[in-house]
Amino acid sequence: MQKSILLAITFLLLMAAGATAQVITYSEPERQDDRDINFDIIGKINGNVLVYKNVRWRHAISIYDKDMQLKERVGLDFVPEKTINADFVVYPDFIYMVYQYQKRNIVYCMGVKLDGEGKKMEEPVLLDTTRIEVSASSKIYSTINSDDKQKIMVFKIYKKQGNFHFVTLLFNQKLALQRKNRQVTPFDERRDTYSDFLVDNDGYFVFTKSTATGVRDFVNQLQLAVKAPDRDTFAYYQVDLDKRYIDEVKIKVDNINKRLLVNAFFYKQKRGNIEGLFTMVWDKAGSTPLHTVFTPFDDTLRRNAKMDGADKFAFNDFFIRNIIVKKDGGFLLMAEDFSTQTRGGISPWNRWDYLNPSLLTPFDYYVYNPSYNWYYRPIGSFNNQQSTRYYYANVLVLSVDKEGSLTWSSLVRKDQFEDDNDNYLSYGNIIASGEIHFLFNDQDKRNQIVAWQSVQPDGSLKRNPPLKSMDRGYQFMPRFVKQVGARQVVLPCSYRGRICFARIDF
Repeated sequence: MQKSILLAITFLLLMAAGATAQVITYSEPERQDDRDINFDIIGKINGNVLVYKNVRWRHAISIYDKDMQLKERVGLDFVPEKTINADFVVYPDFIYMVYQYQKRNIVYCMGVKLDGEGKKMEEPVLLDTTRIEVSASSKIYSTINSDDKQKIMVFKIYKKQGNFHFVTLLFNQKLALQRKNRQVTPFDERRDTYSDFLVDNDGYFVFTKSTATGVRDFVNQLQLAVKAPDRDTFAYYQVDLDKRYIDEVKIKVDNINKRLLVNAFFYKQKRGNIEGLFTMVWDKAGSTPLHTVFTPFDDTLRRNAKMDGADKFAFNDFFIRNIIVKKDGGFLLMAEDFSTQTRGGISPWNRWDYLNPSLLTPFDYYVYNPSYNWYYRPIGSFNNQQSTRYYYANVLVLSVDKEGSLTWSSLVRKDQFEDDNDNYLSYGNIIASGEIHFLFNDQDKRNQIVAWQSVQPDGSLKRNPPLKSMDRGYQFMPRFVKQVGARQVVLPCSYRGRICFARIDF
């Protein structure tokens, strides 16, 4: 039976504005949707919520109506059994599905247009092919799109004779090929690291290349790579780090102001402690940095952020999770306190090892695209040979102005841990009414409660009524939340070992 629960909670600070309520509507768990499925919440089209599901060799899209009743489970019969990956680009009334599959020693990258009911509008079209020597264990092609969905980039990166070979295919909103390029670039897999790969609204392909001083060391050289849509080669720009060190780089496109935002935590010395935030604001039109800023974290912020230990270690387990651009050119940056502990293991938690895993195994020739997005990991994908405890703690929120200077900071406090499965940990973000909302499981409560806090435009923190279900047995996964309306989200959850979905109106 489909369940709909109306939760009306009134609290003193909002008496003048009236009651605040959340409506949680669950879908009925489908029999075949156990916790080992792969799923992707596609979005909302024509009032229906669409969810892609992959169970072994079967691929389908489940269509849920406004009450989260299953209207239809549409089997994607045109998708071959050996399909490696599927990505979706969602428009108001249709979807592009880009998928890749292997047949013999060829990997095919295909694109198909689907309507709001998950049905084919046109026959699948071939986008590209790759000949491989071994069976592909992971995806070869990565798909990204611009914020306005007018540019779609499909690309692959493979290693050959010590170099990385880029193949980029730029498509328009009709999935018509605009340009295909190949380029070779030197890459030392022991010292070099790429950031996320992004495409902006004008079709510029951008990323950064970091170079460390040695194996398992911090970065002391940084390059910004930009490929214009009408050019065949990358333009590389050296970024001045002012004799400092950085680690993981996060890049964000500011399409409104035609700029690129580059951020990382910085250090004063090798193997030192995190000192603060490095920010570079890049002007795309002038191909030059507008601002390069190193913002140290003060003692007050360190004392607020630390879970234990000395103040100087306060940010050593923080990782940049996401960046939200403001219209005025500033941005909000979220970083989370994260670590793991492997019981029975020889080595303790180490930031360097986490940030610098082996990029390629002897059998991998292709490099995937790192991403801000979280992906559900089926239970069977976790390492069962040794027990790992995952820790997800406080979230740091930094507001940075258009010149790269810190204007305020805020801290969302939480303390989460779980053994051998982190799908229910971390947090999800929602943007509504000028506020950044944070949803996360509150593990201090006996009943299932999703804490709901929001950061105001001035940095102040507001505690909202929690999302509290009266139905026992549901476990929410806030990190995979998908916003499908101004004040509406879809949140995956599990019930009695099966995956289902909750639509929340607040």
